[in-house]
Amino acid sequence: MSQSPTFDVSLEHLRRVGSVKWSQHPDKIGAFVAEMDFGTAAPIADAMHEAIDVGLLGYLPEHLSARLTQAWCGFARERYGWEVPPARVRPLADVMAGFQAAVEHFSTPGSAVILPTPAYMPFLYVPAALGRKVIQVPMAADEDGRAVYDLAALEAAFTAGGNLLVLCNPHNPVGRVLERSELEAVSEVVERNGGRVFSDEIHAPLVYDGQRHVPYASVSTVTAGHTVTAVSASKAWNLPGTKCAQLVLSNEADAALWEEVGRIHEHGASNLGVVANIAAYEQGAPWLARVLDYLDGNRRLLGELLRDRIPEIGYLQPEGTYLAWLDCRALGLGDHPAEFFHERAGVALTDGPLCGEAGSGFVRYAFATPRAILEETVGRMADALRSR
Repeated sequence: MSQSPTFDVSLEHLRRVGSVKWSQHPDKIGAFVAEMDFGTAAPIADAMHEAIDVGLLGYLPEHLSARLTQAWCGFARERYGWEVPPARVRPLADVMAGFQAAVEHFSTPGSAVILPTPAYMPFLYVPAALGRKVIQVPMAADEDGRAVYDLAALEAAFTAGGNLLVLCNPHNPVGRVLERSELEAVSEVVERNGGRVFSDEIHAPLVYDGQRHVPYASVSTVTAGHTVTAVSASKAWNLPGTKCAQLVLSNEADAALWEEVGRIHEHGASNLGVVANIAAYEQGAPWLARVLDYLDGNRRLLGELLRDRIPEIGYLQPEGTYLAWLDCRALGLGDHPAEFFHERAGVALTDGPLCGEAGSGFVRYAFATPRAILEETVGRMADALRSR
C-alpha cells in the first residue's frame, strides 16, 4: 500500500477537484485556506471506501466512537508521551464545536474571551454569536523576533473581565510551537486569576525537526485542571471536510459536566470523518513523515524566494503548521495588503486584519502546495509589486 503523498499536482487539477481553496477565486492561486494540496494517505482513503462499501452511513455508533478514542490515545501516548484515559476523549464535528462548548460550559457565564492575536479568524467572531465579548491581546516579540505571549497583557485581560483564554499551539497564523517554560508561565497567570483555557492543538502533528509539541494540559495537574483541549487529524492528514475532531477532558469535574451537557456538541461528528481519523492515527505516520519533510523544504524555499524577490517582506520560518505570517508593512500597501495581491498578482491570501487588530499590514500564506506553485506565487507577487 502506497504511503507516498502527491507532490506534483497541477493548478488545473486542483481547480478541477474544486475545493473552496481553488473554487472561491477560480482565476487566482488559492493560498488563503488551511488545506494541503497533496491528497491524503492511502490507508485513510481505503478505510473510507470500505466504510462506504459496507454502508456505514448512519449516525455515529458508540463502538466506532470508542475506536476513535483508543486510536487518538495511542497516538498521543506515542507522539507526545501524554497518557489520557479513553473515556476522557469525546468526538466532535470540528474544533469550533469544542470551542463553542468551552465558552458555554467551561467559562464563567457572561465573561469575555481572551484571545492572543493574530488569531484564527473564527475565534474573533464566534464569541459574539454566543453573547460574549473578545479581549484581543496582541502577542509580543522575543529577542529573536518570535511571537510570544504577553504575560502582563494577559493578566490585564483577566482583570478586565476575561475568563476563558484561547491558547493555540502550534499557533495559527504565526507558526510558533510553544516551549514548556512558556506554557508554565501562561498557566501561572491563568491559575492566579481563576481562569480557564481552551487549547486548540489541531496543528499539533505538524511540527518540524528541532521542536516538540507539548500538550498544554499535560504540563501539570494545574493545567489539566483548568483546560479543555481540541485535537483532530484534519490538518495533518488533509481531512478538513470530513467533519471529525476530538475534545480531551483532562480532569474529573469537566468529564462529569460533559456527561450532562456534551451530547448536543458531539452530534455532527461524521462516520466517515471518524473512520478517517482512526486510520490517520493508527496507520498514517509514514505519510505524515513524508509530508513534513516536504513542508520543511517549502518553508525554507519560501524564505529563499522572498529574500531574492521581495526582501521587504518580513518572514520568520514557522516552527509548526504550514502557515506563513508575512509582514508586508514595508511595502506601503496599507492595512490590507491581501487586497493588492488579490487584484494585481492573482494570489488569494488571508488578509491580516481578519486575524485581529495585530494583523494590520500582514498576510497569511498557506504554503502546503507543490513547489512549482509556491514559486509561481512569489513570482506573481514580486511582478505585481515591480509593476505598480
